[in-house]
Amino acid sequence: ALQNDQLELYYQPQLSIETRQLIGAEALLRWNHPTLGAISPSEFIPIAEESGQIISIGEWVLRQALGQLKIWIDEGMEPFTMAVNLSAIQFRYPNLVSQILGILDELQLPSHYLELELTERIASENPLQAIHIMNTLSDYGIRMSIDDFGTGYSSLNYLKKFRVYKLKIDQSFIRDIADNAEDQTIVNTIINMAHNLNMITIAEGVETIEQLDLLRKNGCKEVQGYYFSKPVPSEMFTTFVNSLSTTKTV
Repeated sequence: ALQNDQLELYYQPQLSIETRQLIGAEALLRWNHPTLGAISPSEFIPIAEESGQIISIGEWVLRQALGQLKIWIDEGMEPFTMAVNLSAIQFRYPNLVSQILGILDELQLPSHYLELELTERIASENPLQAIHIMNTLSDYGIRMSIDDFGTGYSSLNYLKKFRVYKLKIDQSFIRDIADNAEDQTIVNTIINMAHNLNMITIAEGVETIEQLDLLRKNGCKEVQGYYFSKPVPSEMFTTFVNSLSTTKTV
């Protein structure tokens, strides 16, 4: 797939709840096979991890996502944060830091434009190692966030030691938030905890105005989801951003 140029990145906008302005994008990998069609990441990523090929694929994703961000900035788009997911194998890759810094240096991009998303499960597998790697990345100005928060079992004692600036609330809690009191309680608890730890919260999977209003009322700062845009190719992302600049801030 890498050799035959079958991989592609889609980008899902991340917006401020208050201003409706773009604050970031999550880069999401897609594989378009010439005979099999679209292959789900849930199918090919585990195989890539088992075979070790996730290292080269991960490097490609970082280079493509940051390269696209550089293009957008050079074309006059207001700079924003590019969020890239790290797999467990990538996170433990000894040359991860030098690899990332090399790409940023090649593209002449400030390190704070990159946000690395790490699932709660990966961070909790070896907390002391995770703290060391996160702190090293943070020392270089790279932002770290915990993805799928609330679905794992990480110790709160370790969470406060992770040098993380953002918690991403898993969409499983957002889906029924307008109708389910338990989900509302869980989301409110995550938001309040994050605020007390000086972290930002972003909700994923936001699809309705009711979900958006509840999140706003409870202090969530950022959102992504189909209510604003599904993950789209780079050309459609550009169109989406241009449409934001033509609408009034709500």
